[in-house]
Formats: sequence, C-alpha cells, structure tokens
Amino acid sequence: MKIIENISLLREKLMEYELDQIFEEVEYRPFKLFAYEDGEVLLREGEEMSHLLYLVEGRAKATSSMETGKSLLLRFNHPLALIGDLELVRHTPVQSQITAVTNCLCIGLPVDYIYKHEMKNTAFLQDLLKHLSYKLQTRTTASRVNLLSSVENRLASYLLSISTPGNEFGTELQTGNVGEMADLLGTTHRHLNRVLHDLTEKGIIEKKHKHIRIVDWGKLEEMSQGIRYE
Repeated sequence: MKIIENISLLREKLMEYELDQIFEEVEYRPFKLFAYEDGEVLLREGEEMSHLLYLVEGRAKATSSMETGKSLLLRFNHPLALIGDLELVRHTPVQSQITAVTNCLCIGLPVDYIYKHEMKNTAFLQDLLKHLSYKLQTRTTASRVNLLSSVENRLASYLLSISTPGNEFGTELQTGNVGEMADLLGTTHRHLNRVLHDLTEKGIIEKKHKHIRIVDWGKLEEMSQGIRYE
C-alpha cells in the first residue's frame, strides 16, 4: 500500500463520486489517497481496521475463510464500493479479506475520526445504510449460489463477474491459479479442471497458453442464471 500525496487527484476523486455531498467542507476532512497493487491485501481478515475505504479505481474481491483453511468468494467490489462499513458499525475486526485483483485506488477516512465526528452526519449514515443493505443482498446471493448451484453455474457467474465483452483475461484466470479459483468457488482443483475442459469442448470458452477467453457469451450468461458475484 502506498499513500498518494496528490491533493488535486484526491479532490478530483472526491468530486467525481460526489463525496462532497456526504461530507460538508470536504477539504477539511482527513482523507487520504491509498494505492494498492494487483494481489495486495486492502483489509486482512481478523485485523483491526484503521480507515474506512472508498474504492474509486480498480476492482477487489471479498473472500471469507472457511474452517478448512480455504477461502470462499463473496463478491467483487467495483467503484464506488465502501470497504469496512460492517466493521465500522459493529466495532469489530475485519470480517472478510479484501484483495485487489487489479491496481486499486481508495480514499480512506480514519475510523477514529469517524466515531468522533461523523456518527451524527445524517448524509453519511444514510449512505452507510445503503452500502450495508447492498452487502446483505450480495452475501445472501453468494450464499445461495455457493450452496445450491452447480460448479458449472458458479464458474459461469465467476467468469462474467470479472469480465467485459472483448476483454482478454489476465492473472485472475491464468491456469496456474486454477487451485485458488477452485477454493473460491467451493470445489476441487480436479473437478474445476473437468468443467473447464467441458466448456472448452463445447466452444463456450477457449484456453490459450495460460489464459482463458469467453467465446460464447450468450451460453455463459444462460449458465450463470443471471447471478453475479457483485
């Protein structure tokens, strides 16, 4: 993690995402701009949180640890995601690990400052409620997907959650990461390889070197049943 000492960029992002509508006299708040590299942990499960984070660039994934030591995928975070809202409200350590899957830029506001100065800010509390209700909805969806859907359905939802039409996939879908992907989707490395092979044989995806490309978006959308990890 690197602190970006660029006041102009910070103000630009505050205005772009209308955070000035939530925090009056926004320039007097102790906001900081944090940069994270692909694969870097933004919040580590079990640790105390120092800043509430607004994701303003990039994409991150939220995962939850299981008793087996593996991690289960909960959602992908896109701008403008609020990271650490549940922990803020419940005064608890970090509940889900947040990891950058691309280079990310976040605006952070110290938790101690929020408790002292923002807990009577109606606009902030309303925005907090909006993000919390969305998290509840997505966690319910993720639980339903992980418990009731087949691996094929989960994989389709996963692929569509991290991609856009015409995009070649990067490190998230390198074949060397199939084991990690299997853990995230709650299956085995061997089973996921069988599913990937089957989708390749059907012409739905294409495996080339260490990357995967979606060929038949319509079929994959049908398999996902409209569900996303978002």
